[in-house]
Amino acid sequence: MKGILKSLLEWVIIIAVAFVLSIVIRNYVVDTRIVPTGSMLPTIQLQDRLIVDRLFYKYDTIKRGDIIVFEAPESAQEDKDLVKRVIGLPGEKVEVKNGKVYIGDKALNEPYIMATPDYNYGPVTVPADSYFMLGDNRRASKDSHIWGFLPANKILGRVWIRYWPLDKFGSLGKVPEMYFAEVKK
Repeated sequence: MKGILKSLLEWVIIIAVAFVLSIVIRNYVVDTRIVPTGSMLPTIQLQDRLIVDRLFYKYDTIKRGDIIVFEAPESAQEDKDLVKRVIGLPGEKVEVKNGKVYIGDKALNEPYIMATPDYNYGPVTVPADSYFMLGDNRRASKDSHIWGFLPANKILGRVWIRYWPLDKFGSLGKVPEMYFAEVKK
């Protein structure tokens, strides 16, 4: 009888430790997401599964081109976390006109977008500790051009890897620097 109780106690401890570890890892290290909308087409497809870095991005700076997961700001009137691309950094002037996004007075080269924006926005200056976020599907994305700037404290993590579908497995973390070279300070 003692052997059975000891074995049962060992299993309870193993299961409890595994449960605690999974909560800690998911809340503080990495998380997974399923993309519910087409706002990031063609880069991220509807129902793609993503792994989100919730820890290590904090030891790096958020850069233009990063794809991040964040709590929707109150002005977005959304109850789900969102996935968008960082376009404007704190202190930068952002404007959308004639189908192009401008940082300062220089147009971004954005070969990753689905279609050019069909709206004008700005010019506006991104406040300190905030970011200007746009979806890659510019004509169908509810993003900063609608709800304003994203406060830095709403960022949950940076998209790291698409793990499903398997034929699209790989990193989504970085956009080639050449696309943004013309707007460097």
